[in-house]
Amino acid sequence: MYNNILVPVSFETGRDARQALEVADALRAENGAITVLHVLEHLPQYASDLLPEDHFETARKTVIEKLSPLVEGLSDASVVVMEGHSARTILDVSETQKNDCIVIASHRPGMQDLFLGSTAARVVRHAKCAVHVVR
Repeated sequence: MYNNILVPVSFETGRDARQALEVADALRAENGAITVLHVLEHLPQYASDLLPEDHFETARKTVIEKLSPLVEGLSDASVVVMEGHSARTILDVSETQKNDCIVIASHRPGMQDLFLGSTAARVVRHAKCAVHVVR
């Protein structure tokens, strides 16, 4: 059983956030905590210059509204939204929060993943804690 579980969530097709949360809830210790994390990717400077100054805060609030129903009914679960590179931010948050487990949903790998690598694959390779991949 794990005391501090991180569940990164993506809105991409083929990623099952509910199943990842069910797995996290089943793996956590009696008084364990779950953090649901969504990473907003950095926008190129030319794109962010065209958006209102508060575009990140607006996106953050929207993501929290979409993810909050996922954690309803789960004790000691919270939603965090950060900006950055997905894999690197997940790994950084995991180290900062001293997570002892990451539960991440993944799509079935395709040919493009052999060359580029998916976020889940990078997290599995570089995490300093246990990682459970849900497909």
